[in-house]
Order: sequence, then C-alpha cells, then structure tokens
Amino acid sequence: MSKYALVTGGSRGIGFGIATALAKEGWNLVINGVRTEESITGPLDELRTHGVKVGYARGDIGSVEGRAAIVEATTAFAGGSINLLVNNAGVAPKVRADLLETSEESYDWVVDTNLKGVFFLTQAFARGMVAAKKADASFEAAIVNITSISATVVSINRGEYCIAKAGFGMLTQLFAARLGGDGIPVYEVRPGVIKTDMTSGVTDKYDKLIAEGLCVQPRWGFPEDIGKSVAALARGDFPFSTGQVIMVDGGLTMPRL
Repeated sequence: MSKYALVTGGSRGIGFGIATALAKEGWNLVINGVRTEESITGPLDELRTHGVKVGYARGDIGSVEGRAAIVEATTAFAGGSINLLVNNAGVAPKVRADLLETSEESYDWVVDTNLKGVFFLTQAFARGMVAAKKADASFEAAIVNITSISATVVSINRGEYCIAKAGFGMLTQLFAARLGGDGIPVYEVRPGVIKTDMTSGVTDKYDKLIAEGLCVQPRWGFPEDIGKSVAALARGDFPFSTGQVIMVDGGLTMPRL
C-alpha cells in the first residue's frame, strides 16, 4: 500500500530535510507552504528524483481558510487519509524584542501560527486517521511534531515563541493520550540550534557559543539530523514510545557541571 505523508513547511530548512529523508524511504509526499507552487518547483522536483509522488498544498496554517485548503488538497492528492502528519511549519517573531516590549501583534501572529494553527490542523487530520483506522484495521498512521528546545529553554527576547513551543509540547501529549487507543502514536522531535534560514541572522552568535562549549557535540545541527529522526519514527522504530520527546540538540540541554 502506498504511504502518504504531509510535511508542513516542507520546501526549505528543517522541513525539506525531513521531506528528503522520507522520500528516500519511499514515502509519497504532500508539501505545504505559503509560497506559490511555481516558486518552489526546484525543491519539489528534487524530492521527485527519489521516485516518489510529490504534491503541493498551499496554505497558511495560521488561518481557518488556509487549514481548510491544506486538508482539501492533501486529501485529494492522497486519495483519502494520509498515513503521516509532520507538523513542522512555524514562524519566528519578526523582531526579537525584550519581554517588556513584546507587542500583542507579534504575540498573536506567532501563537496563532505555531500553536493554534497546529492544534486545529492536527485535529482535522487526526479525525481522518481515526476514521481510516476504523474502516481498515491494517491502516497505519502517526503524527510527528517538530517543536524546539525553546519549549523549555528561556529566551527573553522572543517570549511569544517560547510560549508557543511550550504549548506545542503539551499538544503532543494531549493527542498522544487521545489517539493511543486508536493505535496512532504521536511523537515530538525537539531540535536544538539548527543551521537554516531561520537562524541565518544569528550565525555569528551561535558560532561563538558552540565554540565555547554550548553543545556537547561541538557543531551546528543540520536539517538532515532532524530528517533522520523523523524517518526512524515514521518507520515505526519506536512503537511503544507515544507521547515522548526525541531531543536532537547535540547535548545542548543535557545538565552539566
């Protein structure tokens, strides 16, 4: 049976690393993003070189209309429920402001996308997975959430981002508890400092911190590091670990003296 996965924010950065790892394992893919399909033909065609089907579901996960468009396009491409949902899409504050200067506009934009949007997109696809499982007991499904060490590591110049990621961690546990009886595991992958366009503005800062011992493994993380972790979860290599957090941070958050 063909397997279909939706990777939100899958055309670049961590999302593209995840999509590439899944394509190498034979997963047909639906890539979500907010850009036009014509503007990302390069990444989509690159994924197709692995011999899998690749579709595009344009839409903003932070809006009701965007989520509806994503669900409609994804379901149509997959011919029914997807087998794997990878919640990767997210935004960072447009301005890194001190906690006492954070605006309601920035807070709403970040939380609406990174938490509210993820919650209701997951709800929509989880309903389809449960229905598919009831119709066919052999149907396999899973959800993988890509959060951040910011779920527990404080950054007072982007508090809204930390709050959203902390809530995202609870979202993982909630859906794991709800879907466990249906045989649908839900996992959380928590990246550390990953070299992507989102971190391009703080490269010098983290180059220095890594050189000074920020991570046990003295290097940046890369999108493929996250991709390998998601691929292992998608294969079913952790069948009895629903609700658990997989840290991919090079030991950054490991307590040390």
